[in-house]
Amino acid sequence: MEKTNKMEKIFIILLIFVPLSLLAEYIHFSPIVIFVLASLAIIPLAKFIGESTEEISVHTGPALGGLLNATFGNATELIISFFALQAGLTNMVKASITGSIIGNLLLILGMSLFFGGLGKDQQEFNTTAAKTSASTLFLATAAIVMPAVFVLTSDNPSDAVIETLSIAVSVIMAISYLASLLFSLRTHKHLYTADTAECSARWSVKKSVTILLVSTVAVAVMSEVLVGSIEPLAESLGWTELFIGMIFIAIIGNAAEHVSAITIAIKNRMDLSLQIAIGSTTQIAMFVVPVLVFTSYFFETPMNLIFTTFELACIVAAVLMVKSIIEDGKSNWFEGLQLLGTYGIIIVVSFLHP
Repeated sequence: MEKTNKMEKIFIILLIFVPLSLLAEYIHFSPIVIFVLASLAIIPLAKFIGESTEEISVHTGPALGGLLNATFGNATELIISFFALQAGLTNMVKASITGSIIGNLLLILGMSLFFGGLGKDQQEFNTTAAKTSASTLFLATAAIVMPAVFVLTSDNPSDAVIETLSIAVSVIMAISYLASLLFSLRTHKHLYTADTAECSARWSVKKSVTILLVSTVAVAVMSEVLVGSIEPLAESLGWTELFIGMIFIAIIGNAAEHVSAITIAIKNRMDLSLQIAIGSTTQIAMFVVPVLVFTSYFFETPMNLIFTTFELACIVAAVLMVKSIIEDGKSNWFEGLQLLGTYGIIIVVSFLHP
């Protein structure tokens, strides 16, 4: 409890970066300063969005709570991506999607397995739920990989064909995601609720809704500031949109989730830790991606599902690594280190990638 209180105080202190980033934007500080301040401001706001959603879920019950988590669980990534799409940074949005997927699977899960496994022979979790999550990940991977394979194996398909393909695949992904919610919240909820049954509400509904709305608006403001600093930042440091999106933007939106998954794993609650890491990945691939494809048509540059070969290789490698580790229902610190090593390799390659 004491550690939890200390962590909450840290997130509250980080809120000071909200006015600081606005001040830096107003007086035209360097893009590096603005980017860093806005990034630090978004981290606690993302945490409060997630926490308020969880508190509302306790009051509404698991079914509606699950839908709320599905909707707001990746609100930060969605908001940042909306502003990036509006600014025409389509490639960076795709890179951030890739970064969120590999970040959840390799960084969050890797750190959870590593720190959770220290001092223990092994940790165990529900094999059936883990295999089901892995299968859903493969479906999401296929949905992201196949459009690119189509383009690579076709003779210069037109933009209209690519747009039709992207929309059709997005619809299938969205339907599949709704089916996965039905599976986890209704027909087979016993596989997923064992670790969360003990949760009790700490906030009232009014307080939870107020914090959710205020945090969401604040994230929208900070995201606009953040996205506005990306292009001048990339020019001044010589970084690519791929590196910024895949590493920095992806980590910023998931920082609070990183802390939660690792803390829970240390407490030996691996089912819930896996649910956070893999569940968030599934939400990104099968909920966030279709939403971004659909909404991008309201902006000047629509987004398709044609990811680069490097991005696809990163996603496939992450999914295969995680599947091979979780399918036996057991984990240890060395397997976590293997995931972190894979993530480190991807960071180096993405930094050097032209």
